[in-house]
Amino acid sequence: EVDLEERLRELDLRSDSDIPDVPPPTDSTPEILKKALSGLSARWKNWWIRGILSLAMISGFFLIIYLGSFMLMLLVLSIQVKCYHEIITIGYRVYHSYDLPWFRSLSWYFLLCVNYFFYGETVADYFATFVQRREQLQFLIRYHRFISFALYLTGFCMFVLSLVKKHYRLQFYMFAWTHVTLLITVTQSHLVIQNLFEGMIWFLVPISSVICNDITAYIFGFFFGRTPLIKLSPKKTWEGFIGGFFSTVVFGFIFSYFLAQHQYFVCPVEYNSETNRFVTECEPSELFQMKKYSVPPLLQAVLGWETVNMYPFQMHSFALSTFASLIGPFGGFFASGFKRAFKIKDFADTIPGHGGIMDRFDCQYLMATFVHVYITSFIRGPNPSKLLKQLLILQPEQQLSVYKTLKSHLVEKGILQPSLRG
Repeated sequence: EVDLEERLRELDLRSDSDIPDVPPPTDSTPEILKKALSGLSARWKNWWIRGILSLAMISGFFLIIYLGSFMLMLLVLSIQVKCYHEIITIGYRVYHSYDLPWFRSLSWYFLLCVNYFFYGETVADYFATFVQRREQLQFLIRYHRFISFALYLTGFCMFVLSLVKKHYRLQFYMFAWTHVTLLITVTQSHLVIQNLFEGMIWFLVPISSVICNDITAYIFGFFFGRTPLIKLSPKKTWEGFIGGFFSTVVFGFIFSYFLAQHQYFVCPVEYNSETNRFVTECEPSELFQMKKYSVPPLLQAVLGWETVNMYPFQMHSFALSTFASLIGPFGGFFASGFKRAFKIKDFADTIPGHGGIMDRFDCQYLMATFVHVYITSFIRGPNPSKLLKQLLILQPEQQLSVYKTLKSHLVEKGILQPSLRG
C-alpha cells in the first residue's frame, strides 16, 4: 500500500514538462511553391501557401458535391479514418508504444468494429427495402447489434490477453486513448452522415459556415488583429473573432438562399432500390418555400422595408452560423490545448500551411453534433416514408394487424365512415 501511494504521488507531481518531445512534422510544401514564394517573408509565405491550398481544397469539395451524396459519404469516411490515424499516431509517439504487442492492430480493429456498428445501423434505417430483397443482409441486419457486440468483445479479450508485465499502465493509457479517439472521430462522422440524409443543405451550410468562419477570422486577424483572444492560440485575436462572426452570418444567410431554391440540396437523400442510386427528389417542405415576413419596426426605419420575402430555412441559418462562429472555434481551441499538452505544432503535415486533416476539421466535429441535436429538437417530425419502409419489412400477419388497428383508430376519429368497417 505504501509503494502504491508513492507511485500515485509521483504521478500527481508530473507536469506538462514531463511529456516527452514529439518529433516536429516535416515541411511538405511542394518545391514549386517554395521556389515561387522564396522571396517573401515567412508571414506572407504562409499566407500564400494557406490561400492556394484553401482554394484547391474548396474546389475539390465542390467537385465532390457535384458527384453526389455517395461521394460525400466516402469523403466523410476518408476524413474520419485520416483523423483517427493522426490522433492515434500522436499517442504512439508520445508514449513510445510502438513495441506494445498487438496494439497497433487492435486500434485499427476497434475502428472497424465501431464503423461496422454505425454503418450497419444506417443501412438498417435508410435502406430497409434494399435489405428486404437480400436474405444474407436480412440475417446481418436482424442480428446486427449482437454481431457488433461480439466483434467488439473479441477485440476486448485480445487486449486483455496482450497485457504484459511492466507495461500494464502504458497499455491501459493507449486503450483509453483509442476509445476517446473513436468517440471523437467515428461518432461525429456518423452524425455528419445522418445530417446529410436529412437533406444536403443540412450538410453543406454547417460545413461551409465553419470554413467561412475559419477563413474570414484568419483574414481579419491577419490584417487587423491586435488584441489577443485566448492564450491557447496566441495568433487568434478579437478582431478576427468578431469579423469572422459577422462574415459567417452574412455568408450563411446568402448561401442558404441559394441552396434552398434547388431540390438537389433540400430533399432528403433516399436510396432508390429500383435504380440502385441515391435520389434527391421530393416536394420541398415548408422550410424551403418562400414566405413573406414583417420587418420589425426598429429595422423598418433603417431598411425602409415593411415586409421581406425569404425562405424559413434562412432563419435557421442564423442559428447554424452563430454556433459556427461563437462556439465552433472552441473545438479549435480544444485542439490547440491538446497540441500544447503534447508539444506539437500540428496533428500532422498532410496539408502544407494547414497541418493535418484534424487541424482543419477540429471545429467540424463539434458542429456536426450541434446540427444533429438541432434537427432532432426543432426540425424533424414523424417521417411517413421511413415508417412505411419499416412496415414493409414485417410479416404479412403483422402487417394485417397494423392495418386493422389503424383502420379502427381512423373510424373512432371520424376520418373513416363506420360503413367502411368489414
